[in-house]
Amino acid sequence: MSSLQHVNPTVKGIIESAHSGLQSLAAHVTQEIAQGMQKPFTEVIDISSGDPHNAGMKPISFVRQVLAVCLHPELLGNTTLPLDVRLRAQRLLEVCDGGSVGSYTDSSGMPHVRQSIAEFIMRRDVGVHSHAKDVFISSGSERGLMVILKLLASGEGDTQTGVLTPRPCPHTLPTLLDDAGVALVPYQLMEDRGWAVDLSELHRALKCDRGGCNPRAIYISNPGTPTGHVQDWKSIEEVIRFAAAERLLLLVDEVYQDSVYGQGKEFISFKRVLFEMGKEYSGTVQMVSLHSLSSACMGECGLRAGYMELVNMDPEVTHFVDTMLCTDISSPVTGQIALDLMVNPPRPGDPSYDTYTQEILLIQATLSQNAQRAHEFLNDLPGMSSQPAKGGIYLYPRLHLPSEIIEKAKKLEVEACVLYCQMLLKEEGVFLGAGCQNGETTGNHYLRLCILVPADTLEEVLTRLASFHLRLMDTCPYPDRGVKGRDIRDTL
Repeated sequence: MSSLQHVNPTVKGIIESAHSGLQSLAAHVTQEIAQGMQKPFTEVIDISSGDPHNAGMKPISFVRQVLAVCLHPELLGNTTLPLDVRLRAQRLLEVCDGGSVGSYTDSSGMPHVRQSIAEFIMRRDVGVHSHAKDVFISSGSERGLMVILKLLASGEGDTQTGVLTPRPCPHTLPTLLDDAGVALVPYQLMEDRGWAVDLSELHRALKCDRGGCNPRAIYISNPGTPTGHVQDWKSIEEVIRFAAAERLLLLVDEVYQDSVYGQGKEFISFKRVLFEMGKEYSGTVQMVSLHSLSSACMGECGLRAGYMELVNMDPEVTHFVDTMLCTDISSPVTGQIALDLMVNPPRPGDPSYDTYTQEILLIQATLSQNAQRAHEFLNDLPGMSSQPAKGGIYLYPRLHLPSEIIEKAKKLEVEACVLYCQMLLKEEGVFLGAGCQNGETTGNHYLRLCILVPADTLEEVLTRLASFHLRLMDTCPYPDRGVKGRDIRDTL
């Protein structure tokens, strides 16, 4: 690879995400602060993506204690640690080859952990059967998704595999599809209905793109990332019937199933609904559901472990899922251990139960309160509107930007929301995600902000954001500012 012309054309064709550029800018600003450059802030606050520990949220004590003992077995005799911590660590070490977390595991994950996950799914779905052989552990849910996409990918031009993908979607998903050689078939979520999944829009998207590619799957995020919508039973049934009628594989991202806080809302898995729809669907619809340690309550993004459950998949196909996972050798053993702790936490009567429960409730309360606080605050800003989040860890407010900013962005050949985030980062040291996504040309502008942060961090972010936003609106007056601008100034 002595020059660019020798680099794989497929790799060169991958579009760099707006997030990557903003990450580079955030690193540059942080370096300037370290070098003593004077700025009106002392640090960059990053709430652009779902990394709660980076934002200051504390890890779950039980998880870290068990991991500590597994990494340093001499702690098994340390009586200052709760007994259930030491017993769990001892059991997990017994199922590790060589009694060490430094050993390889099966490429699809430790059998003990896969069985724990299957039992968790059965409890969650009120007795719907789950089998360890259908559970595959990977280095994060995106790695699992990539394995499935690569198994699906085929053809070129109008025969290229397509995946129906929501707009908005997780900011990493378009690049993932690009990398897998799969065409993105967009369907729009309904913003005016709280980002609901609309059946007629699914039909429209499928009809428009048939002929341009060969749609073979539909991707669903529930709770929605980054929109915060939560699907109810009826909506899930509609999607399942649609997938069955159109012979589409269901790819269901349920990573934030532990973070539903909207009034009257609850998490319902696609699998549970599927298996209550009768044999016509439960015996035929193919589905892959994904979960991860990056879930809201665990927030263990750096341990790199997730799992997927395959439903109604041909055994000859699942063989190649295992083959593809072999290219990673195995996901990190510490991550697999943490997955076991996530799906099988302390139970009532265990020494760690009270502390574990208090820590989980605190995380969930912080998330719920932050969602309400940020939603109300952002809607009070002129030129900004936000749908309420019902679950997940993001808000996705819409920007109604002055024409001057939009024209400036065109001249600079960037999206207006990206320019907004660049300016905010340079002037206030706040790193938000830009809502635009690869290939998106709706003309609308959005921000993405993670709300799973300590409450005082969120307040600092909102204060800095409002200060910047109001300055921007004063410089480039927005015609419909009304009283909102004066009201928000009174709170700063």
